Amino acid sequence: MEGYTRTALVTGGSSGIGAATAEILAGAGIRVYAASRSGKAPGREGVIPVTMDVNDPVSIKSALEHILAGDGTLDALVCCAGNGIGGDIETTSDEEVKYQFETNFFGLDKVVRACLPIFRRQGRGRIVTISSVAGFFPIPYQAYYSASKAAVTIYTKALRLEARPFGIQCCCILPGDVKTGFTSARKMTEGSQDPSSPYFSMVGESIAKMARDEQAGMKPEVIAKAVLKQLNRKRMKTVCVPRIDYKALYLLGNIFPESFIQKVLSLLYQ
Repeated sequence: MEGYTRTALVTGGSSGIGAATAEILAGAGIRVYAASRSGKAPGREGVIPVTMDVNDPVSIKSALEHILAGDGTLDALVCCAGNGIGGDIETTSDEEVKYQFETNFFGLDKVVRACLPIFRRQGRGRIVTISSVAGFFPIPYQAYYSASKAAVTIYTKALRLEARPFGIQCCCILPGDVKTGFTSARKMTEGSQDPSSPYFSMVGESIAKMARDEQAGMKPEVIAKAVLKQLNRKRMKTVCVPRIDYKALYLLGNIFPESFIQKVLSLLYQ
């Protein structure tokens, strides 16, 4: 088999980018443990469903013990589990903010920290996190989603530096709009749905625009193939932005002044 990965744990493996990643990796000959709270996974040969809640350390420990008992090793972790909320900042409750960060950031961190000792003992391991272009170009009325993904990107870059001495490589993938069930699963904050809110109409129009863009977006297999490409590289990239148009946006975002970026985002979503 080409590459450096024989076994991989994929979180969020029951749907969307996670399910597509599990299938693509398995198709490349990698033994994939697809983890989800439901314990469901694509019915492809080489994909093994694992019940795991990224927010529950006991569940994570049990899943890893199961994997090691079966294979004795784990070569890669791909963090795809995530969710999204929509709404304005002012009327979002503390509980809703915590909900957004719980899975997207803290859940990811729990799984990563559980896997690091395994990778250190082996003297090798690969960690791929799924962030978002939204973490680089903050989207109005999805501020907390954008912030959680920005946190994932910075976290992965720091982790790459810390883990390198132990033979562990890290890469952060930044997808743009992807057509998955994420759109229909997005939770709207309670305050943003109140017709008396000063943000009510603006939130509705903006989220509707985002939903159209997402459903016209790339297939999740595009992201899955980008994950596989990184796992097959001798040295994974620090950041990978799939598809040329989003890659160009990412590069331009590092060149143009912030005032210009803010103006463009305002025209797109407000």
